[in-house]
Amino acid sequence: MGGCPVGGAAFIYCWGLVNFLCLPIFGRLMNQSTSTDIRIHNLIAAFNIDADIASVTAFGSGHINDTYRIKNSDPNGIDYLLQRVNHHVFKDVPILMQNLLYVTEHLKQKLSEIPGSDLEKEVITIVETRDGKPYFRDDDGNYWRVFHFLKDTRSYDQVTTGQQAYEGGKAFGRFQALLADMEPGLIKDTIPDFHNIESRLAKFEKAVEADKVGRLHKILPEIEFVRQRADEMGEILRLGRTGELPLRIVHNDTKFNNVLLDRYDHAQCVIDLDTVMPGYVAYDFGDSIRTIANTASEDEENVKLIGINISLFESYTKGYLKEAVLFLTEPELNSLLKGVLLLPYAQTVRFLTDYLEGDHYYKIHNPDHNLQRTRAQLTLVKKLEENRDRLSHIINHTWRLYKP
Repeated sequence: MGGCPVGGAAFIYCWGLVNFLCLPIFGRLMNQSTSTDIRIHNLIAAFNIDADIASVTAFGSGHINDTYRIKNSDPNGIDYLLQRVNHHVFKDVPILMQNLLYVTEHLKQKLSEIPGSDLEKEVITIVETRDGKPYFRDDDGNYWRVFHFLKDTRSYDQVTTGQQAYEGGKAFGRFQALLADMEPGLIKDTIPDFHNIESRLAKFEKAVEADKVGRLHKILPEIEFVRQRADEMGEILRLGRTGELPLRIVHNDTKFNNVLLDRYDHAQCVIDLDTVMPGYVAYDFGDSIRTIANTASEDEENVKLIGINISLFESYTKGYLKEAVLFLTEPELNSLLKGVLLLPYAQTVRFLTDYLEGDHYYKIHNPDHNLQRTRAQLTLVKKLEENRDRLSHIINHTWRLYKP
C-alpha cells in the first residue's frame, strides 16, 4: 500500500494536440522541462490560471490516463491539474461539466453554512477558461479542463486499517448528506444505465444467446449463478419505481481511492465526480464494500483467499451512518445490504458478458482473465450471502447508535 496525491488513479484521460499558434504565451514559463511539450503550455493559456509556472509534468499512474500537474513557482500559491476528458466514454462533455458545476456549487453552498468548513479543501474547484467556460475544446475536438490541485493529500488503492475504512465511510456519507436536498432532475446521466442491473442482465442474455466466440460451454455454472439471483437483484430498481426508495444524487463510483485523505489520514475531499448522477444510496454503499471489505483482489485467481473483512465492514458502516443517519429513510437503510450484494453481482455480470463477447471492454492479461474476474466476484457474492445476517446486524445496530 502507498499513498499518492489527488488524481492518481481516479481519471480516464488521454493525449491531444493543441495548435501551437492558436493561444498566446502567458506569464513566465520557469524551469521548463525539455520533456514537457510546449503545446501543453499554450493550452494552459486558455484557462484563468494566475501563476508563474515552474513546471508542467505528467501526473498519475494509469495506463491510459493523461493528466498534468501544473506547479506554481510560488510554493504558497495554487497548483493545478490539467486533464483531457475522454469523450469516447463521456459522450456529452458540456453536460458532464455542467453537472460538475451544479454539484460543486451545491456542495460549497452547504459547507458554507457549517462552521469550520474549508471550501477550497473539501470540494474540488473548477477553473474556467478565459471566455468563462468550464472546459476548453481544442482544434482537434478534444475537451480539456483544469482543477485546483489539492496539496498535502493522499489516496489509497487498498484499505488496510479500520481508521481508513471509517474515514472513507464518513467521506461518502457526508457527500450524500450534503447532496440529499439537491433536485435530481438538475443532474443528467453521463453514462446511461450505469448501475441499471436490468439493462446489464439484458445485455448478458444477448451475449449468451449469441455465444460470439464459442465460450458458452465453459461457463454454464456461472450462467446458472447469475440467473438464479436475477430477480432478487432487481429489487432496488423495483423499490425505486414505486417511490419507496427516493432517487438521490449519488457518486456511483465509490472506490476508496476516490476519497482524498489529509496527512493524518482524515477524510478531506471526495473526487472523481464524472459519474455523479441520479441513483440510489445503496449503490454507493455497496460499491464501497465491494472494494473495502474483500480480503482479496478483484481478479483473485485463488478463490479460497476471498472472504469478508468484517472489521473493515463495521468501521466503514460506522463512518457512513454517522454522516448519513440524518437524511436516510428507513427503507433506504434496509436497502444498504441489498446494495452490498448487488454491486459485486453486477460486476460479475459485466465481466461474464465481456468474456462471452470476446473481451472487448476490459483490458485482459490472458485469454481467461475476465472469467477469472467473474469467478472472483461470484465468490465474493457467495461470501456476502453467507454473512448476510451478521452484516445486517452491524448495519441496524450502528443505525440505532446514531439515530437521534
